[in-house]
Amino acid sequence: MTDTPEIAGAWRAKIITLFPDAFPGVLGQSLTGRALQEGKWAIEPIDLRQFGNGKHKDVDDTPAGGGAGMVLRADVVGRAFDLARQGTPMDQRKWSVIYVSPRGKPFTQQMAQDFAKAEGMTLLCGRFEGVDERVLEEYNVQEISLGDFVLTGGEIAAQALIDATVRLLPNVLGNADSTVDESHSNGLLEHPQYTRPAEYKGRTIPDVLTSGHHGNVEKWRKDQSEQITRARRPDMWDRYLNKDTDA
Repeated sequence: MTDTPEIAGAWRAKIITLFPDAFPGVLGQSLTGRALQEGKWAIEPIDLRQFGNGKHKDVDDTPAGGGAGMVLRADVVGRAFDLARQGTPMDQRKWSVIYVSPRGKPFTQQMAQDFAKAEGMTLLCGRFEGVDERVLEEYNVQEISLGDFVLTGGEIAAQALIDATVRLLPNVLGNADSTVDESHSNGLLEHPQYTRPAEYKGRTIPDVLTSGHHGNVEKWRKDQSEQITRARRPDMWDRYLNKDTDA
């Protein structure tokens, strides 16, 4: 557990992992790190190895039915879940239990917003070939994926999920308005951004952004967001059009 102050009722993350020293990792830097030090949120790594079986604290075994690799045991993971459950609400709207997995439901900005409104979450970081399905069923674990790829373990994915959530907590970002127009917040990808110098290797800032006409700036930004989304993420563009049609 981190040696930092914690504000009563602060958002919490409990992480079940074979590598507790991996946390807070990058979460201890920049805005999330400062918010962690100020007690605006808290992190509690739970070492899965302590719940292992036998002299060597084994946490895995060979897959039933044969096959390559090893699988995290249900009894070992279940004991970790029991510890993590202590002091947490059972209502899933207030506290989610998540396994970061490539077969899970894709993680979205809306999920991050929902998680930020809760009291916290428990995250299981997988290793090896996966986790015994029975423990996921027993503890009603929600599987979430960062994308269609496979990592060595769940620690990096867990940090990404926590980062996306923590930055949405009250008073974590210096300017709360910065979350309004960013990619995915309104169903579109973000428009291009520019700053000084006015010219860089022959490339200049679009005139509209220096015109001082706020209405034209907003229209340009929306047009750019729509063009980029349509070109790069046709799936998002279709959802955006359907949303406008349903409204």
